[in-house]
Amino acid sequence: MTAPVLEAKGLVKLFGRVVGLNDVDLTLYPGEVLAVIGDNGAGKSTLIKCLSGAMVPDEGSILVNGSAVHFKGPQDARDAGIETVYQTLAVAPALDIASNLFLAREIRRKGPLGSVLRMLDTSAMKQQATEHINRLGITTLQNIGQAVETLSGGQRQAVAVARAGAFGGKVVILDEPTAALGVRETGQVLKLVKDLRDQGLGIILISHNMPNVFEVADRIHIQRLGSCAGVITPRSHSMEDAVAVMTGAKTLTPTSGT
Repeated sequence: MTAPVLEAKGLVKLFGRVVGLNDVDLTLYPGEVLAVIGDNGAGKSTLIKCLSGAMVPDEGSILVNGSAVHFKGPQDARDAGIETVYQTLAVAPALDIASNLFLAREIRRKGPLGSVLRMLDTSAMKQQATEHINRLGITTLQNIGQAVETLSGGQRQAVAVARAGAFGGKVVILDEPTAALGVRETGQVLKLVKDLRDQGLGIILISHNMPNVFEVADRIHIQRLGSCAGVITPRSHSMEDAVAVMTGAKTLTPTSGT
């Protein structure tokens, strides 16, 4: 069996007397979509922040490709091949698509123009951005020089996801990527999620939208009251089962799911 690309073991995060995470395990394999669902306050955001370097867990360990890592910040996670697209997107509206893809990774010109004058190689960034967009099969972004502020919500989401897919060498974490999108744009984003999975990336998808989750997820990690209530698959359980476990109306047996 394929080795996990990302593992969390026994994660604990406390906020004073409030338990954010209570001994949470998570396993993500290459080429799979692992959905993380849970009610408000279940610990989803805290879990994702620990995995993406935005928070440091009080206890537990995180492993990337079997090796323990200690993230002190988001850049450490990015350096380890983990990219995160938050619900707020974090795109620069005034910049074009290419500049957004290379945000904080800008390519400088060769020689003194780049090293001394710090001039950017915009043509190289546009060329590579076009290659990334084409490789990901994104057809909604035709003009790489178009300002992001002129794009629709779905297109902006595609830019953010494309940036993560282009530079996330191992794992892409998507926080509510279809929130506030229409049906058509949601379908485009879900297709992009599947394309990233098919390229061998491990995808963590946080979503409240059960139909979306059951459409693209290979496995579903259910958070409840700071703990993992179990892991199921769309083949082994229904949406009603998932909601029942999430709300505490149903408890999974140790052999449930995979």
